[in-house]
Amino acid sequence: MSVLEKNQLAPFRVSTLSRALLVVEVTLPILLLVLGIYHGFLQTLYRAGIIQSSSFLGLNYYQGLTLHGVINAVVLTTFFGVAFGNALMQYYLQRPLFPSVHLLSTGMMVIGTLLAAVPMLLGWADVLYTFYPPLKAHPLFYIGAALLVVGSWVALFGWLPLVARFQKENPTQPLPLAVLGILVTFLIWFLCTIPLAIEVLFMLIPWSLGWVDTINIPLARTLFWFFGHPLVYFWLLPTYVVYYVMLPKLAGGKLYSDYAARVAFLLFLLFSIPVGLHHQYTEPGFDRFWKGVHAMLTFAVAIPSFLTAFTVAASLEHAGRQRGAQGLFDWVARLPWFDAERPLVAYSLAGLLIFIFGGITGIVNASYNLNQAIHNTGFISGHFHMTVGGPVFLTILALSLELFSQLTGKPIRLRGWNVAVPYLWMLGIFLFSPAMMYGGLLGQPRRTNLGLSYLDPNSPHFRADWVPTAYLTGIGAAVMTLAFVIYLLVWVATLAGRPATEGGQLSFPTAESLHPVADTRSVVMRLRPWLVISLLLIGVSYWAPLRQALRTPQGAPPYAPDNPAPLVQRRP
Repeated sequence: MSVLEKNQLAPFRVSTLSRALLVVEVTLPILLLVLGIYHGFLQTLYRAGIIQSSSFLGLNYYQGLTLHGVINAVVLTTFFGVAFGNALMQYYLQRPLFPSVHLLSTGMMVIGTLLAAVPMLLGWADVLYTFYPPLKAHPLFYIGAALLVVGSWVALFGWLPLVARFQKENPTQPLPLAVLGILVTFLIWFLCTIPLAIEVLFMLIPWSLGWVDTINIPLARTLFWFFGHPLVYFWLLPTYVVYYVMLPKLAGGKLYSDYAARVAFLLFLLFSIPVGLHHQYTEPGFDRFWKGVHAMLTFAVAIPSFLTAFTVAASLEHAGRQRGAQGLFDWVARLPWFDAERPLVAYSLAGLLIFIFGGITGIVNASYNLNQAIHNTGFISGHFHMTVGGPVFLTILALSLELFSQLTGKPIRLRGWNVAVPYLWMLGIFLFSPAMMYGGLLGQPRRTNLGLSYLDPNSPHFRADWVPTAYLTGIGAAVMTLAFVIYLLVWVATLAGRPATEGGQLSFPTAESLHPVADTRSVVMRLRPWLVISLLLIGVSYWAPLRQALRTPQGAPPYAPDNPAPLVQRRP
């Protein structure tokens, strides 16, 4: 294993097959994102009353809302997580992936995505990205979603033998931090998608096929939120890998503490799953005690988040001082905010600024009492656009372009435009999210086509006090859409350029640690104890709520979002 400098491995050349599959994994979701961003912008026009209709250009409101959520929050993040993991495992372990496993994983994900896309585009799956019953989708939607998830499992199963071989050959050496981070990410993903698979395979598909007339709503929602909130950390943790491993190096410094970074990842493994009931505070049928347990565990997730905030800030301060800063805060100005040769810094710093407010507002959502004021209002949408739509989305954009460049050998073009994208996106978010959250505090519902009711001046339900926030939300969305259009131009220019190298060589900047782990026998070097504790916490926190959900006496027939009557009548 050749070393170019301390902590920096030699570039790893991937096989021709792996290269082609990685290109698919990073380009397909970006292509679909065009549709996702377009429908996100349209949502704000509907909600502001600029579009006063139930449909636009042949696609109805809830169809667009479903496409926006599924593409942006599920398809994009899953493909990127797998692509990033495939790249990290090969580079940091200096071993190729198993070709058949890689092909099977990517193939299942692509087929699943295309299968789910058909009913969404035809209007047969207007169920939003949460696909709550009793809203019913075509069976192909659920089958496609299942294939997408199982394909990502296959990727994880293909990494485990590589990790085991590395540990066997290096018994006294800790796993590379990036490998630990992505492994924890996918262990969380695997554990939380098991109940989702149960919901889809044993409840939603039989129900959508008409094999059963009704469905247990509390059980389905509990199984979904078993998955739904850990999904947030599946989004976030690859971004944390970038913040811990790559950003300090690119900024000109070192990671403040390798130990703290490992502890943070492992604490996420403990606390990110047994928290789903905080999305169900307002639902009947669950004991208040267990809602309180989930509330406390949700607050516990803040511990690794605060640890990350401290460690990343300390790492960036070190970088700023290495670049000549002397005063208390002038290190901030010394960071390479606009370095076109290191665009990942700009994308990361903009994402961090957005995430400060995303994290703070998340504390409100987790609070048992405060949640009552903002549940199912625009406040929720404003919040998660500052999490998945902030650091997560910007990291995905930056690294997708970087991976595409490395795999094709084509240098990134329009670099000045590229480094402007994250700051323009940040401006849009800072217009969009506060307006949406304030609208939520005024009572704006989150999923409703407001242009046909509360934002229609001719409606008896018209709310004039909602107009400013709805329009400001639309202005923010327009700025965000412009940022994405510029990003697409950068991508197209890069695609149209000529290769400068052969391509297919992976390399990631890797920071040294200012305070490395002193004892390689430390418990943070062993994943198994943390996984066992995580399983125990999951069992303790969910056994009673699942039992309570199973006792639901009556099931619900299927509905469509535009029809108050059930789609089928119950059999006598």
